[in-house]
Amino acid sequence: MGSLWEFPGGKLEPTDADLAACLRREIDEELAIDIEVGEQFTTVKHAYTHFRITLHTFHARHIAGEPQKIGVADWRWVTLPELESFPFPVTDQKIIKALVQKP
Repeated sequence: MGSLWEFPGGKLEPTDADLAACLRREIDEELAIDIEVGEQFTTVKHAYTHFRITLHTFHARHIAGEPQKIGVADWRWVTLPELESFPFPVTDQKIIKALVQKP
């Protein structure tokens, strides 16, 4: 979505063994970094006019590589309070709400 920020990730492909493998592949394709995928954090379901999506979110840790702008226009490491200064689509706002509410 133009001019909006979003959390990294993408679509599960038939070649992905599972959601964690999908996330590792997407992060590599978007930023060229390696991550360790942790526990699933939350699931967000959202309906657009003509389709529905389900976002599966995970805790993850950066383990290697310097982020590159390969599949993204820009990227930032930010703290939870800093997220307020970035415009996000509704789906990502739901993830932020879950992040703020969970200890």
